[in-house]
Amino acid sequence: MISRRRFITGVVLAVTHLGATASAQEYKAQQAGKVPRIGFLANVRSPATEGFQQGLRELGYVEGQNIIVEWRFAEGQVERLPGLAAELVRLQVDIIVAPNPFYVEPARHATKTIPIVFALVSDPVGAGFVQSLARPGGNITGLSNISNELAAKRLELLKEALPRVNRVAFLTDSRVLGATPFRETEIAARALQVQLEVFTVRDARDAKEMDNAFDSMAKRGARGVIESGTPAFYAQRREIAALALKNRLPLMSAWGESPEAGGFMSYSASLPDLMRRSVAYVDKILKGAKPGDLPVEQPTKFELVINLKTAKALGLTIPLSVLGRADHVIE
Repeated sequence: MISRRRFITGVVLAVTHLGATASAQEYKAQQAGKVPRIGFLANVRSPATEGFQQGLRELGYVEGQNIIVEWRFAEGQVERLPGLAAELVRLQVDIIVAPNPFYVEPARHATKTIPIVFALVSDPVGAGFVQSLARPGGNITGLSNISNELAAKRLELLKEALPRVNRVAFLTDSRVLGATPFRETEIAARALQVQLEVFTVRDARDAKEMDNAFDSMAKRGARGVIESGTPAFYAQRREIAALALKNRLPLMSAWGESPEAGGFMSYSASLPDLMRRSVAYVDKILKGAKPGDLPVEQPTKFELVINLKTAKALGLTIPLSVLGRADHVIE
Protein backbone atom coordinates (compact mmCIF):
# COMPACT_ATOMS: atom_id res chain seq x y z
CA MET A 1 0.00 0.00 0.00
CA ILE A 2 1.31 3.44 -0.95
CA SER A 3 1.44 5.93 1.90
CA ARG A 4 -0.53 9.15 1.55
CA ARG A 5 2.69 11.22 1.75
CA ARG A 6 4.40 9.22 -1.02
CA PHE A 7 1.26 9.45 -3.17
CA ILE A 8 1.05 13.24 -2.81
CA THR A 9 4.79 13.59 -3.45
CA GLY A 10 4.47 11.50 -6.63
CA VAL A 11 1.57 13.56 -7.88
CA VAL A 12 3.46 16.81 -7.22
CA LEU A 13 6.57 15.51 -9.04
CA ALA A 14 4.48 14.34 -11.98
CA VAL A 15 2.68 17.66 -12.25
CA THR A 16 5.98 19.50 -11.95
CA HIS A 17 7.50 17.34 -14.69
CA LEU A 18 4.50 17.87 -16.94
CA GLY A 19 4.66 21.60 -16.27
CA ALA A 20 8.36 21.70 -17.10
CA THR A 21 7.78 19.70 -20.27
CA ALA A 22 4.92 21.97 -21.27
CA SER A 23 7.06 25.04 -20.58
CA ALA A 24 9.91 23.66 -22.67
CA GLN A 25 7.54 22.85 -25.51
CA GLU A 26 5.95 26.28 -25.25
CA TYR A 27 9.42 27.92 -25.31
CA LYS A 28 10.40 25.92 -28.39
CA ALA A 29 7.15 26.87 -30.05
CA GLN A 30 7.76 30.52 -29.26
CA GLN A 31 11.30 30.30 -30.58
CA ALA A 32 10.12 28.51 -33.70
CA GLY A 33 7.76 31.40 -34.32
CA LYS A 34 10.59 33.92 -34.02
CA VAL A 35 12.90 32.83 -36.80
CA PRO A 36 14.90 35.96 -37.72
CA ARG A 37 14.00 37.45 -41.08
CA ILE A 38 16.79 39.22 -42.97
CA GLY A 39 16.22 41.42 -46.01
CA PHE A 40 19.00 41.37 -48.62
CA LEU A 41 18.90 44.26 -51.10
CA ALA A 42 21.17 44.30 -54.15
CA ASN A 43 21.31 44.70 -57.90
CA VAL A 44 22.23 41.16 -58.99
CA ARG A 45 23.50 37.93 -57.48
CA SER A 46 27.31 37.76 -57.42
CA PRO A 47 30.25 36.08 -55.66
CA ALA A 48 29.70 38.69 -52.95
CA THR A 49 26.25 37.17 -52.40
CA GLU A 50 27.91 33.77 -52.07
CA GLY A 51 30.28 35.27 -49.51
CA PHE A 52 27.27 36.31 -47.42
CA GLN A 53 25.83 32.81 -47.63
CA GLN A 54 29.19 31.37 -46.57
CA GLY A 55 29.19 33.67 -43.56
CA LEU A 56 25.74 32.43 -42.58
CA ARG A 57 26.93 28.83 -42.70
CA GLU A 58 30.05 29.59 -40.66
CA LEU A 59 27.96 31.08 -37.86
CA GLY A 60 25.49 28.19 -37.87
CA TYR A 61 22.63 29.82 -39.76
CA VAL A 62 20.61 27.61 -42.09
CA GLU A 63 18.14 29.28 -44.45
CA GLY A 64 14.61 28.11 -43.87
CA GLN A 65 15.44 26.67 -40.45
CA ASN A 66 16.92 29.19 -38.02
CA ILE A 67 16.96 32.18 -40.39
CA ILE A 68 14.94 33.45 -43.32
CA VAL A 69 16.53 35.62 -46.02
CA GLU A 70 14.27 37.75 -48.19
CA TRP A 71 16.37 38.18 -51.35
CA ARG A 72 15.55 41.26 -53.41
CA PHE A 73 17.50 41.95 -56.62
CA ALA A 74 16.94 44.82 -59.06
CA GLU A 75 18.36 42.71 -61.93
CA GLY A 76 20.14 45.65 -63.52
CA GLN A 77 17.20 48.02 -63.11
CA VAL A 78 18.57 50.18 -60.30
CA GLU A 79 15.44 52.37 -60.39
CA ARG A 80 13.64 49.43 -58.74
CA LEU A 81 15.76 49.61 -55.59
CA PRO A 82 13.58 52.11 -53.64
CA GLY A 83 10.51 49.97 -54.24
CA LEU A 84 12.33 46.81 -53.20
CA ALA A 85 13.58 48.52 -50.02
CA ALA A 86 10.04 49.60 -49.17
CA GLU A 87 8.86 46.05 -49.73
CA LEU A 88 11.38 44.73 -47.19
CA VAL A 89 10.17 47.29 -44.66
CA ARG A 90 6.55 46.19 -45.19
CA LEU A 91 7.67 42.61 -44.52
CA GLN A 92 8.99 43.84 -41.15
CA VAL A 93 12.37 42.20 -41.56
CA ASP A 94 14.67 42.30 -38.54
CA ILE A 95 17.69 43.60 -40.47
CA ILE A 96 18.34 44.87 -43.99
CA VAL A 97 21.67 43.92 -45.58
CA ALA A 98 22.44 46.52 -48.24
CA PRO A 99 26.00 45.86 -49.44
CA ASN A 100 27.05 49.08 -51.15
CA PRO A 101 26.05 52.78 -50.97
CA PHE A 102 23.69 52.52 -53.94
CA TYR A 103 21.62 50.05 -51.91
CA VAL A 104 22.05 51.71 -48.51
CA GLU A 105 20.58 54.96 -49.84
CA PRO A 106 17.11 53.58 -50.70
CA ALA A 107 17.15 51.41 -47.57
CA ARG A 108 17.78 54.30 -45.21
CA HIS A 109 15.09 56.37 -46.91
CA ALA A 110 12.69 53.48 -46.38
CA THR A 111 13.38 53.07 -42.64
CA LYS A 112 14.97 54.90 -39.73
CA THR A 113 14.47 52.07 -37.25
CA ILE A 114 15.28 48.72 -38.89
CA PRO A 115 19.04 48.05 -38.60
CA ILE A 116 20.93 48.30 -41.90
CA VAL A 117 24.24 46.49 -42.48
CA PHE A 118 26.56 47.39 -45.35
CA ALA A 119 29.82 45.78 -46.46
CA LEU A 120 31.08 47.57 -49.56
CA VAL A 121 30.88 51.29 -48.76
CA SER A 122 34.04 53.26 -49.45
CA ASP A 123 33.39 56.30 -47.24
CA PRO A 124 30.44 55.72 -44.90
CA VAL A 125 31.11 58.95 -42.98
CA GLY A 126 31.34 61.06 -46.13
CA ALA A 127 28.19 59.41 -47.47
CA GLY A 128 26.36 60.41 -44.28
CA PHE A 129 25.54 56.84 -43.31
CA VAL A 130 27.39 56.93 -39.97
CA GLN A 131 28.55 59.66 -37.59
CA SER A 132 32.01 58.14 -37.20
CA LEU A 133 33.74 54.83 -37.87
CA ALA A 134 34.19 54.15 -34.14
CA ARG A 135 30.66 55.17 -33.11
CA PRO A 136 28.31 54.95 -36.10
CA GLY A 137 25.19 56.03 -34.18
CA GLY A 138 21.76 55.58 -35.74
CA ASN A 139 20.59 52.35 -37.32
CA ILE A 140 23.40 51.78 -39.88
CA THR A 141 26.81 50.09 -39.61
CA GLY A 142 29.02 47.57 -41.40
CA LEU A 143 32.31 47.32 -43.27
CA SER A 144 34.12 49.71 -45.61
CA ASN A 145 35.77 48.47 -48.80
CA ILE A 146 37.87 51.71 -48.97
CA SER A 147 37.31 51.64 -52.74
CA ASN A 148 37.94 55.37 -53.13
CA GLU A 149 41.28 55.01 -51.37
CA LEU A 150 42.17 52.16 -53.74
CA ALA A 151 41.32 54.25 -56.82
CA ALA A 152 44.80 55.73 -56.98
CA LYS A 153 46.31 52.24 -56.68
CA ARG A 154 44.24 51.07 -59.66
CA LEU A 155 45.66 53.78 -61.88
CA GLU A 156 49.16 53.13 -60.55
CA LEU A 157 48.86 49.43 -61.40
CA LEU A 158 47.51 50.19 -64.86
CA LYS A 159 50.42 52.58 -65.47
CA GLU A 160 52.93 50.07 -64.10
CA ALA A 161 51.51 47.31 -66.30
CA LEU A 162 51.43 49.63 -69.33
CA PRO A 163 54.17 52.26 -68.88
CA ARG A 164 53.37 53.96 -72.21
CA VAL A 165 49.79 54.75 -71.23
CA ASN A 166 49.51 58.53 -70.91
CA ARG A 167 45.80 59.10 -71.52
CA VAL A 168 43.07 57.24 -69.65
CA ALA A 169 39.27 57.40 -69.85
CA PHE A 170 37.18 57.31 -66.67
CA LEU A 171 33.81 55.66 -67.33
CA THR A 172 30.98 56.47 -64.95
CA ASP A 173 27.22 56.64 -64.63
CA SER A 174 25.99 60.24 -64.82
CA ARG A 175 23.47 59.53 -62.04
CA VAL A 176 26.16 58.62 -59.48
CA LEU A 177 29.29 60.56 -60.51
CA GLY A 178 29.49 62.26 -57.11
CA ALA A 179 29.61 58.87 -55.37
CA THR A 180 32.46 57.48 -57.46
CA PRO A 181 36.22 57.60 -56.78
CA PHE A 182 36.88 60.12 -59.57
CA ARG A 183 38.57 62.69 -57.35
CA GLU A 184 41.11 60.18 -56.03
CA THR A 185 41.75 58.90 -59.57
CA GLU A 186 42.23 62.47 -60.78
CA ILE A 187 44.81 63.22 -58.07
CA ALA A 188 46.73 60.04 -58.95
CA ALA A 189 46.59 60.93 -62.65
CA ARG A 190 48.29 64.27 -62.02
CA ALA A 191 51.03 62.59 -60.00
CA LEU A 192 51.58 59.99 -62.71
CA GLN A 193 51.39 62.58 -65.50
CA VAL A 194 48.43 60.82 -67.05
CA GLN A 195 45.64 62.76 -68.76
CA LEU A 196 42.26 61.69 -67.39
CA GLU A 197 38.98 62.33 -69.19
CA VAL A 198 35.50 61.52 -67.88
CA PHE A 199 32.96 59.71 -70.05
CA THR A 200 29.47 59.41 -68.63
CA VAL A 201 26.52 57.27 -69.65
CA ARG A 202 22.94 57.55 -68.48
CA ASP A 203 22.03 53.89 -68.85
CA ALA A 204 24.61 51.10 -69.03
CA ARG A 205 21.92 48.84 -70.51
CA ASP A 206 21.68 51.06 -73.58
CA ALA A 207 23.94 49.26 -76.04
CA LYS A 208 24.09 52.19 -78.46
CA GLU A 209 25.00 54.69 -75.74
CA MET A 210 27.73 52.42 -74.39
CA ASP A 211 29.09 51.76 -77.87
CA ASN A 212 29.21 55.51 -78.56
CA ALA A 213 31.03 56.14 -75.25
CA PHE A 214 33.78 53.63 -76.05
CA ASP A 215 34.00 54.84 -79.63
CA SER A 216 34.54 58.37 -78.30
CA MET A 217 37.24 57.18 -75.91
CA ALA A 218 39.19 55.58 -78.74
CA LYS A 219 38.78 58.59 -81.04
CA ARG A 220 39.99 60.97 -78.34
CA GLY A 221 43.18 59.00 -77.91
CA ALA A 222 42.55 57.04 -74.71
CA ARG A 223 45.01 54.22 -74.14
CA GLY A 224 43.14 52.64 -71.27
CA VAL A 225 39.88 52.91 -69.36
CA ILE A 226 38.98 52.76 -65.66
CA GLU A 227 35.35 52.08 -64.79
CA SER A 228 33.91 53.59 -61.63
CA GLY A 229 32.49 50.43 -60.10
CA THR A 230 28.79 51.32 -60.05
CA PRO A 231 26.23 48.48 -59.77
CA ALA A 232 24.95 49.12 -63.28
CA PHE A 233 28.45 48.48 -64.66
CA TYR A 234 28.74 45.26 -62.67
CA ALA A 235 25.54 43.98 -64.24
CA GLN A 236 26.90 44.85 -67.71
CA ARG A 237 30.48 43.72 -67.06
CA ARG A 238 30.57 41.30 -70.01
CA GLU A 239 29.27 43.89 -72.44
CA ILE A 240 31.71 46.50 -71.11
CA ALA A 241 34.65 44.09 -71.38
CA ALA A 242 33.67 43.26 -74.96
CA LEU A 243 33.44 46.96 -75.89
CA ALA A 244 36.83 47.66 -74.31
CA LEU A 245 38.38 44.81 -76.30
CA LYS A 246 36.64 45.91 -79.51
CA ASN A 247 38.14 49.40 -79.13
CA ARG A 248 41.51 48.00 -77.99
CA LEU A 249 41.28 49.69 -74.60
CA PRO A 250 42.77 47.85 -71.57
CA LEU A 251 40.04 47.91 -68.90
CA MET A 252 40.85 48.36 -65.19
CA SER A 253 37.95 47.63 -62.87
CA ALA A 254 36.98 47.70 -59.20
CA TRP A 255 35.24 44.34 -59.67
CA GLY A 256 37.21 41.10 -59.46
CA GLU A 257 34.64 39.53 -61.76
CA SER A 258 35.45 42.00 -64.55
CA PRO A 259 38.62 40.20 -65.75
CA GLU A 260 36.72 36.93 -65.53
CA ALA A 261 34.23 38.49 -67.93
CA GLY A 262 37.01 39.52 -70.33
CA GLY A 263 38.32 42.74 -68.79
CA PHE A 264 42.06 43.41 -68.51
CA MET A 265 42.70 43.95 -64.79
CA SER A 266 40.99 44.62 -61.47
CA TYR A 267 42.15 45.64 -58.02
CA SER A 268 39.92 45.76 -54.97
CA ALA A 269 39.28 44.54 -51.48
CA SER A 270 37.93 41.00 -51.57
CA LEU A 271 34.19 41.59 -51.85
CA PRO A 272 33.18 38.01 -50.97
CA ASP A 273 35.33 38.22 -47.83
CA LEU A 274 33.74 41.52 -46.77
CA MET A 275 30.28 40.06 -47.32
CA ARG A 276 31.23 36.97 -45.32
CA ARG A 277 32.34 39.20 -42.45
CA SER A 278 29.12 41.24 -42.62
CA VAL A 279 27.23 38.27 -41.17
CA ALA A 280 29.02 38.87 -37.86
CA TYR A 281 27.19 42.22 -37.66
CA VAL A 282 23.89 40.51 -38.43
CA ASP A 283 24.59 37.96 -35.71
CA LYS A 284 25.48 40.59 -33.09
CA ILE A 285 22.42 42.69 -33.86
CA LEU A 286 20.13 39.67 -33.67
CA LYS A 287 21.62 38.96 -30.24
CA GLY A 288 20.79 42.45 -28.99
CA ALA A 289 23.63 44.74 -30.06
CA LYS A 290 22.71 48.19 -31.34
CA PRO A 291 24.06 48.99 -34.83
CA GLY A 292 25.07 52.44 -33.68
CA ASP A 293 27.46 50.88 -31.14
CA LEU A 294 29.21 48.54 -33.61
CA PRO A 295 32.34 50.16 -35.14
CA VAL A 296 32.80 50.13 -38.91
CA GLU A 297 35.56 47.70 -39.89
CA GLN A 298 37.91 47.77 -42.87
CA PRO A 299 39.08 45.11 -45.34
CA THR A 300 42.00 42.83 -44.58
CA LYS A 301 42.13 40.96 -47.88
CA PHE A 302 42.89 42.54 -51.28
CA GLU A 303 42.96 41.02 -54.76
CA LEU A 304 44.74 41.85 -58.01
CA VAL A 305 43.26 39.93 -60.94
CA ILE A 306 44.82 39.90 -64.43
CA ASN A 307 43.42 38.39 -67.61
CA LEU A 308 46.38 37.25 -69.74
CA LYS A 309 44.09 36.15 -72.57
CA THR A 310 42.82 39.71 -72.91
CA ALA A 311 46.35 41.09 -72.65
CA LYS A 312 47.46 38.84 -75.53
CA ALA A 313 44.43 39.79 -77.59
CA LEU A 314 45.40 43.45 -77.14
CA GLY A 315 49.03 42.69 -77.98
CA LEU A 316 50.23 43.65 -74.50
CA THR A 317 53.09 42.23 -72.45
CA ILE A 318 52.67 42.61 -68.70
CA PRO A 319 55.90 43.15 -66.70
CA LEU A 320 56.80 40.33 -64.33
CA SER A 321 56.90 42.88 -61.50
CA VAL A 322 53.12 43.25 -61.90
CA LEU A 323 52.27 39.71 -62.95
CA GLY A 324 54.11 38.28 -59.95
CA ARG A 325 51.86 40.25 -57.56
CA ALA A 326 48.61 39.00 -59.06
CA ASP A 327 46.37 36.95 -56.76
CA HIS A 328 44.59 35.40 -59.73
CA VAL A 329 45.75 35.12 -63.35
CA ILE A 330 43.32 34.12 -66.09
CA GLU A 331 45.06 32.30 -68.94
